[in-house]
Amino acid sequence: MNRWGLGTSRRGLDTSCWGLGISRRGRRIGRRGDPGATRTGVRQVTWAALRARRPVVARLAGWSVVEALPALLSGALVARAVDEGFLAGQPGVGLGWLGLLAGAVLVGAVATGRTYRSLGAVVEPFRDDLAARVVRAALRDATRAGGRADSAAAARLTHQVELVRDTFAGLLMVTRGFLFAAGAALLGLVALDPVVAALVAAPLVAGLAVFLGALPAMAGQQRRYVRAGEELGRAGASALSGHRDVQACGAAGRVVADVGRRVADQAAAERVLSRMSAVRSLSLGVGGWLPLAVLLLAAPRLVDRGLTAGAVLGALIYVSTGLQPALHALVQGLGGGGLRYVVTLDRILRTCPDPTDEPAPQHDTPSPGAAPAGWPDDRAPGPPAGPGDTEPAVRVHGLTLRYGAAARPVLADVTLSLPAGEHLAVVGASGAGKSTLAALLSGLLAPQAGTVLLGGVPVAGAPPAALARLRVLVPQEAYVFTGSLADNLRYLRPEADDGTMTDAVDALGAGALAARLGGLDGAVTPSALSAGERQLVAAVRAYLSPAPLVILDEATCHLDPAAEATVEDAFARRPGTLVVIAHRISSAVRARRVLVVDGERPVAGTHEELLARSATYRELVGHWDDRPTPAPAPAPAQRG
Repeated sequence: MNRWGLGTSRRGLDTSCWGLGISRRGRRIGRRGDPGATRTGVRQVTWAALRARRPVVARLAGWSVVEALPALLSGALVARAVDEGFLAGQPGVGLGWLGLLAGAVLVGAVATGRTYRSLGAVVEPFRDDLAARVVRAALRDATRAGGRADSAAAARLTHQVELVRDTFAGLLMVTRGFLFAAGAALLGLVALDPVVAALVAAPLVAGLAVFLGALPAMAGQQRRYVRAGEELGRAGASALSGHRDVQACGAAGRVVADVGRRVADQAAAERVLSRMSAVRSLSLGVGGWLPLAVLLLAAPRLVDRGLTAGAVLGALIYVSTGLQPALHALVQGLGGGGLRYVVTLDRILRTCPDPTDEPAPQHDTPSPGAAPAGWPDDRAPGPPAGPGDTEPAVRVHGLTLRYGAAARPVLADVTLSLPAGEHLAVVGASGAGKSTLAALLSGLLAPQAGTVLLGGVPVAGAPPAALARLRVLVPQEAYVFTGSLADNLRYLRPEADDGTMTDAVDALGAGALAARLGGLDGAVTPSALSAGERQLVAAVRAYLSPAPLVILDEATCHLDPAAEATVEDAFARRPGTLVVIAHRISSAVRARRVLVVDGERPVAGTHEELLARSATYRELVGHWDDRPTPAPAPAPAQRG
């Protein structure tokens, strides 16, 4: 440990990767594992969605009854038209019965339109709930300590959620249609002749049994197909994002072979699904076409026992226009969209667990709203740091991080201690690990070894709200959202009043920008702001944060030197501790202490001391300032 409380090991720093995920470079580490089966399954979520909208479901059922009116009356009215009209030599009577059927069809058509309106009122809120679940899970994973943005979340949100919405709607329609249409047709058959109804019901039930018995195997194959598609997407994305490394390492053949295996797996799964469509055909043949054959074969005997020709024709109409289409829609809907619904929703529930699904723990828990044990209360404002604090603002010990088990460490056995109120600039060659250090300090990356404490509180496992109370990180790519300027500025300090925000805007030299936008109530459109203006808004937002530690990770690189100096001077005067990942050497000149991150000799000191002690620092000064700098003999830093 040197006299500034900064130390590291001899093992040096790897410049191959950046690894934070919020800047311009690098490969990410880690991968969100599958959290496994959720306690809330597909059936529970589906029934919960229906129960939550009982009035709408009841209205849908009511219109479905009206829609099924033609299916209930068609066979009976045709039988009357034939027996009492056309065969009796009274065509007017027959046409009258058929006119009643036409009226029933018109009423059913109106009811069909109403069912679609009711369907939207059930399906769209369910889709919104799923989208919110995916977004919550993605944000929770990305903002936890050591978490990272999940590239598959966009696919789940844009593809899987929409697929569930569409298939859920289709599933409701075909299931509802079968229950009401088939039920109405069977009631009509019973009214015509119970024997005929029994002859038709037997093969119908047999066909349904064949289909329902095959559903579990079909669902398993659909799961395999979905997993194969996800693995193919992940492998393809990895290959594309790392294509330079792949070429540099000569691994193109191996990567292409791996992606090819994923393609073959998906193709095999799709072929199996196609073959299983034969089961649906068998079910339709038994349940839909066999009843027609049975009726035709049994027609002479039925007529001998007194069944009229009109009744036979009516029974055939019930089967051909009621039961058969309803069964066909059910089998095709469940066998296609229904399987996709079950598998895709199950995938969302597994990869996006919702904490509200989990049962409450049985052990003692804090009162509602209390912070987890060991963490400060998130509702309290951050304590102002000052020179009298005994606990260092930042304490790091033995910090090591590498990208991959066999890779060289990016940071190795780093030990660092910053007193409260310190102003540290971190400099080094591009890719040396400066931003990685910032990500580790802020809890966005988890090290393989070592600890990070902010104000005496461990970063590892910290909830996002607790981390936000301890530190604020401003990355190079500033985040600004659509809304008013005040909304953007008070994002980290909701209680800030207009006077406080105006003082912060003036302190950081953002007054001209605020005036151009129309003041604090002016509208902010991210695409209309330059990169430097977005950085300025983000800097003011961080300045207002109650967090005692501010980390600026090249957060002013798009500002001109004068504006950058204004911003850094304002943060230096702000109570608390400041760490600047330097973009210009002037940031190091303004800082009280400087840490040179270098693969050979990490060195700490003031600007003047480092000019005398560090050849790397002299080289950086000469490169950034574009002027020669004397090179006195370097003196190695002490190590902790």
